[in-house]
Amino acid sequence: MSDPTRPKGPKIIAVANQKGGVGKTTTTINLAAALVEAGLRVLIVDIDPQGNASTGLGVAPGDRTRTTYDLLLDDAPLSEIVRKTNIERLLIAPATTDLSSADLEMVANEKRSFLLHDALRQPAIDVYALDFVLIDCPPSLSLLTVNAMVAAHSVLVPLQSEFFALEGLSQLMLTVRELRQTANPSLRIEGVVLTMADRRNNLSQQVETDARAYLGDLVFQTVIPRNVRVSEAPSFALPVLEYDSASKGAQAYRALASEMLKPKVPAGA
Repeated sequence: MSDPTRPKGPKIIAVANQKGGVGKTTTTINLAAALVEAGLRVLIVDIDPQGNASTGLGVAPGDRTRTTYDLLLDDAPLSEIVRKTNIERLLIAPATTDLSSADLEMVANEKRSFLLHDALRQPAIDVYALDFVLIDCPPSLSLLTVNAMVAAHSVLVPLQSEFFALEGLSQLMLTVRELRQTANPSLRIEGVVLTMADRRNNLSQQVETDARAYLGDLVFQTVIPRNVRVSEAPSFALPVLEYDSASKGAQAYRALASEMLKPKVPAGA
């Protein structure tokens, strides 16, 4: 039974797309930074074995002594995993390549799909007073990604503005629908955000037109442009909002955060 005296927990969003190279980690880091800039407290949970979100926020591989692997497989307390970044109010639970074997190791656990759900709902999370948790998923519909979707309130889907962008999206939507019917009835799509767009390019424009025709209001009005500053920022272990605050990429992620924070208007209102 839930404790009515506990504070309301953070909103948990899984950032997922089984296709690699779509700007998933970039969106996780920079959306988190934009939410922090708006005065909120955010935790990034890195469950991608590549650990790019961890690297992109300055956590060197050698410094990741306790990671999300320990959180999922060893039932380690959050206090041993969560660490500060160089950005105030932005925390991270880092990942390493140890997670590469996690799917196989979780299979034998009868609660295998709920390990992250339970980890992010332990009372110890209250001490961080979080507003949002963003889960950076691996580029696959693996058991790790399923864990993220079972733990999350919603799924944010970065969609690259390129040919074949919409292929495979139906499988992601089907996975969300199946989990809604089984493990997480309240799961919904937070939205689809178009990334790496070049509006001078006919293909980018066509992908946007097709996405809006196919997905309607699920597609955010904000479009993330292809921007060299966004590409450069991770090599300095910074979000683009810190690396070049005035860049088009930084402005776009601020706009995405603002759009996401707006109250949703019910259909027909």
